[in-house]
Amino acid sequence: MPLGAKRWVWLLAVIGTAEARAGSPLEDRVDAVVNARGFEGAHWGLLVSECPSGRVVFERNADRMFCPASVTKLYSSAAALADLGADHRFKTPVVRRGEVKDEILRGDLILVAKGDLSLGGRTGPDGNLLFEDNDHSYAGGNPDASLVPSDPLAGLTHLAREVQSAGIRAITGDILVDDRMFEHAPSTGSGPVKVAPIVVNDNVIDVLITPGARAGEPAKIRIVPETAFAAMDARVETTDSGPAAVEVRAVGPRRFAVRGRVPVGHKPVVKTYEVEEPAAFARTLFIETLRNRGVHVGASPLADNTPAHLPSKAEVAALPVVAEYTSPPLREYLKVILKVSQNLHASTLPLLVAAHHGETSLERGLRLEGEILARLGVDIRTISFGGGAGGSRSDLVTPRATVALLRAMSNRPDFAVFDAALPVLGRDGTLAKAVSPESPARGHARAKTGTFWVDNGLDGRPVLVSKALAGYMETASGRKLAFAFFLNDIPIDAIGGNVTEAGAAAGRRLGKLCEVFYADTAEANEAPANAEPARAGR
Repeated sequence: MPLGAKRWVWLLAVIGTAEARAGSPLEDRVDAVVNARGFEGAHWGLLVSECPSGRVVFERNADRMFCPASVTKLYSSAAALADLGADHRFKTPVVRRGEVKDEILRGDLILVAKGDLSLGGRTGPDGNLLFEDNDHSYAGGNPDASLVPSDPLAGLTHLAREVQSAGIRAITGDILVDDRMFEHAPSTGSGPVKVAPIVVNDNVIDVLITPGARAGEPAKIRIVPETAFAAMDARVETTDSGPAAVEVRAVGPRRFAVRGRVPVGHKPVVKTYEVEEPAAFARTLFIETLRNRGVHVGASPLADNTPAHLPSKAEVAALPVVAEYTSPPLREYLKVILKVSQNLHASTLPLLVAAHHGETSLERGLRLEGEILARLGVDIRTISFGGGAGGSRSDLVTPRATVALLRAMSNRPDFAVFDAALPVLGRDGTLAKAVSPESPARGHARAKTGTFWVDNGLDGRPVLVSKALAGYMETASGRKLAFAFFLNDIPIDAIGGNVTEAGAAAGRRLGKLCEVFYADTAEANEAPANAEPARAGR
């Protein structure tokens, strides 16, 4: 048969496949999910492929760009993992400028920030990092936010103990934090907004509000960590009933007010105050920790951190090291970033990549990330990012590029690290409540979620710009899949409730899609084994 005739036979086979798919039971079940009441006007992008072969099971608008929201973190985490390595550890030193005589340092201590995203603050008894499904960083908009059961100052306590072990019992000079590892940048997600190479307690002060025993009593309020860094003005009333309503707002430099009400018997409410100066915050906490360990520090803990007083980077690197804190491996940080969608940490990843290559800017970090993703096999002409977390309007991806990334990661030696860091459907992280406890798909998908909304300035009503989910699944029949689901551009009031309720409703739609593909994919009409997959394109 002539080559041209063979080509026409192949094309007819593909066309026939596409037509069969359009009327298949699988297509009908997908339509029932995506066209549910309130979602009819949304823009959907879907791609489900066998993994690792890439054989397409289902697709819709797979080559259109969509806002990925926090699915962006799959890309930034994959690039950091490939570049830094799963076993990368942050080593944070303290150096001295001056001589020690008679246990007195006549000079300064300098804590040199090295990009550690936790500095011991989430470390559990086994050395692994802890997380809660509702991270404290988002306590401003999440009534279920909670704290991990660990000491947020564990890393600073370790450093203070080693300072003592170095024979230093008093310091006549200053305590400085050198945060020049990379340029400060804005976070591209909710939570703390300033990305810096020094992070203690996610650069927030947690405010815990516990109701009194009886209505009319003031609520009990404490802060974590306990510090004099910021002054708190608190007045929260205990009520008989009703919802808890507590607001924390800045009222001046290093000053914040806490106002509201909380009913009798309510669980402690977690709120946060974001510090404006991460280096100054770390300096205060370090001085307080040193003093608590019995080291006399003459410098005021409330003074500013003064970069002008620092020697050059080269001079700092040559100073004697008197203490060092070594972090858990990067694999643990990726678990926190992906499981609970930690925006501050994810926003730092491109800058950590930049620093690994001797660069200091977010622009260079993103260019390097693009080069890494291209080497992984992702077509970077079909993706765009403005940061590492997923809240930038520059963030755009296609379902096909996302599945390509997932398939590429599944073939790497460090895949187990990437896979283990993802939320598990119906079990933990941001997927804990995406399906019911009785869902047959529960526990059979591991994927990154995404949520992003904006306010419509014309009427004040929010628009759900993106609800997204991408990851891996094992079906009931044992097939391994990589998938990317994107739901974009739907008014919140179309699906009812406030932003939180609408986001949860959209998340359950994505959970329903997981159930559809978990239940049965074998009947999906597929192209011939040697042909390129047909593309539905709608």
